[in-house]
Amino acid sequence: MRRRMEPFAAVSYVTVTLFGLFCLVPLWMIVAGSLTDESVLGLNGYSLFPQPFSLRAYELLFTGQSLLNGYIASLFITVVGTILSISCTAAIAWVIARRLPFISRPLTIFAYVPMLFNGGLVPFYLLVTQVLGLTNSWFAMILPLMLAPFLIFVTVSFFRQMPEEILDAARIDGAGELRIFFQIVLPLSKPILAVLGLFYAVTYWNEWFTGLLFLTDPDKFPLQLILQNLISNVTNAASLPSSAGAAMAPVYQLRFAMTVLTVGPILLAYPFAQRFFVKGITLGATKG
Repeated sequence: MRRRMEPFAAVSYVTVTLFGLFCLVPLWMIVAGSLTDESVLGLNGYSLFPQPFSLRAYELLFTGQSLLNGYIASLFITVVGTILSISCTAAIAWVIARRLPFISRPLTIFAYVPMLFNGGLVPFYLLVTQVLGLTNSWFAMILPLMLAPFLIFVTVSFFRQMPEEILDAARIDGAGELRIFFQIVLPLSKPILAVLGLFYAVTYWNEWFTGLLFLTDPDKFPLQLILQNLISNVTNAASLPSSAGAAMAPVYQLRFAMTVLTVGPILLAYPFAQRFFVKGITLGATKG
């Protein structure tokens, strides 16, 4: 016989459903705003349905190569940066978790100090431009974000829960530390690696400030920096009383359309990592 649903479960389902709809409404309003004609959007503001329907903002955005170049730059920065960040974070966290003499403690201090303070913007700018010589390079946006101290310690906590018996069995069979790490530890660490990948990918995809500091070639601008410049340019054009461009440019519609194009790819990546994400963030936070 089918069991009756308990009142608490029913209330929980209703609450979660309403909360999900509450979170989706702002996103849908942005999508609807990007499809609403600028004249109506400027007068009435947000609406749930695009009336009258207009694709003018998307037509303007897909004219030229700037959007395609922005996608290429953002994808390169996100993919390469995420791979390098996961590799470095997992390697450092494994060494710290093993409590090896003469190396684990210095690496712990190395990872912990940036959580307390940093050198400031001017030394950071001089390091990237003068010492590393990464001006107008995508790696100027990758290297400064490659290690997150908080994620290092979450990964350390996960690695310390690794069954020691499995590692000892591998050592008895003659496996070295590198082989243990790559063939045993990493395959068992998919949940925490998914957490690292999601956090780093979101960080790299949304980053624009370092690009503003170190990139001068418009063809190398990431998508978020293009969005920032677009918002500034169309806002300044609209503020001019006698500007012909102010009358032609759909300012608000362009903002919404660019937001949809920048948020979409990273938003679609979350469902594929959700099951690993929930498991990894739980396991990595059970022990200090």
